[in-house]
Amino acid sequence: MAALRGPAGRFRWRVRAVPGAARGTAGRQCYDLLVIGGGSGGLACAKEAAQLGKKVAVVDYVEPSPRGTRWGLGGTCVNVGCIPKKLMHQAALLGGMIHDAPHYGWKVAQPLHDWGKMAEAIQNHVKSLNWGHRVQLQDRKVKYFNFKASFVNPHMVCGVSKGGEETLLSADHIVIATGGRPRYPTHIEGALEYGITSDDIFWLKESPGKTLVVGASYVALECAGFLTGLGLDATVMIRSVPLRAFDQQMASLVTEHMVVHGTRILRGCTPLRVERLSDRRLQVTWVDLASDKKDTGTFDTVLWAVGRVPETRGLNLEKAGVRTNPNTQKILVDAQEATSVPHIYAIGDVAEGRPELTPTAIMAGRLLAQRLCSRSSDLMDYDNVPTTVFTPLEYGCVGLSEEEAVARHGEERVEVYHAYYKPLEFVMPERDASQCYIKMVCLREPPQLVLGLHFLGPNAGEVTQGFALGIKCGASYKQVMRTVGIHPTCAEEVAKLRISKRSGLDPTVTGC
Repeated sequence: MAALRGPAGRFRWRVRAVPGAARGTAGRQCYDLLVIGGGSGGLACAKEAAQLGKKVAVVDYVEPSPRGTRWGLGGTCVNVGCIPKKLMHQAALLGGMIHDAPHYGWKVAQPLHDWGKMAEAIQNHVKSLNWGHRVQLQDRKVKYFNFKASFVNPHMVCGVSKGGEETLLSADHIVIATGGRPRYPTHIEGALEYGITSDDIFWLKESPGKTLVVGASYVALECAGFLTGLGLDATVMIRSVPLRAFDQQMASLVTEHMVVHGTRILRGCTPLRVERLSDRRLQVTWVDLASDKKDTGTFDTVLWAVGRVPETRGLNLEKAGVRTNPNTQKILVDAQEATSVPHIYAIGDVAEGRPELTPTAIMAGRLLAQRLCSRSSDLMDYDNVPTTVFTPLEYGCVGLSEEEAVARHGEERVEVYHAYYKPLEFVMPERDASQCYIKMVCLREPPQLVLGLHFLGPNAGEVTQGFALGIKCGASYKQVMRTVGIHPTCAEEVAKLRISKRSGLDPTVTGC
């Protein structure tokens, strides 16, 4: 059976003979749709297709991390990403609230944090989500296989169980949604032997202690942020610039806040080697790239957050004819999420040029399933996707950064409205609000279409999610200014952005 794109981009089904993948062969199981990868995008696609009447199977297997960490169904987000990260971030924020409590009249003891208790609670929640995914697949009659998968030919996959037993699966359509894993800098002596990654940090049963986080990504800053907030000594080593893919003014404010609140940041440095000392601690030697001066430090844990690699190795993509980017090893896809083989698709982090974000993978998976089932011709729109970096002071954004807007439209055609503000929650405990900042990037000519919104402050994810709808719908600056704010909130400051950068006036908010 083959898929042909008919009118309006819809799919229709036609039976054909495929060499080596004929239906009904002994020892082979046949499906309408086979999804390789049990993460957010793959599961969303599988469940949607099954609900629309297709015979669906999901193949998923988690290779243990080099440190031996393993987890269940649900992918990075559920097990070693968004969910445990947000919960540890929340734990750190609670510690700050406890310190604030006496200013509100509460008499509280000096807080002490129990890593083991927190970790156990988070891990139990993650395991409940693993089970919930299994139940959902069963309820929708999606067949789940827990084994490694690799292509035999364009329509057939061979799965190998933990015990080495092989199973052949064939399908009319195959979706690759295997995601990615953290990259180890194997050129650094001791990196693999002694370091951990985000695949491990959330499953540690004991506190990581004094930690060196290497990397400039949001993963690096988020991990260092919650470790500092939990009372641990955390250092971030950054080779170049932090949050390279984000607005750089906002990135500077994020790291500035982290430094003020106790995180040490080593800029322009790169590690040379990691060694195990006799007391089991780790000695890290690094070099300052500007001065070429070497230095050393001793840590309990070294966490690598230097990027991710797609999980394409071992899939035998060449046997299916699926093309990848030779530099990134990500799978090349078109607007339909189709690979170089028309009936094989790729969604999520494994696909070239796609945001490495759970919600985009979920929506892309659902829309793909709907197209395959001829229920819709809608394509995933990857523009104006909101996201939030859960550093101690959260940074939410949607749309273009100031740099991107200027590069695309020219500096004279861009107007930036901004404000420094003080959250009401910061007033009683006299918290420093120097980095609480908002800016809205707009086209200069009327009606001043909003190109991007950047918010740094408490609950940035909640604030950004609301305004993302307006920006997605083409909101103008004038429309935002006519939006009545909810008082007293941080979000209302967005609807009060009256001062432009071009004016040169002080953007600090005064009064309530």
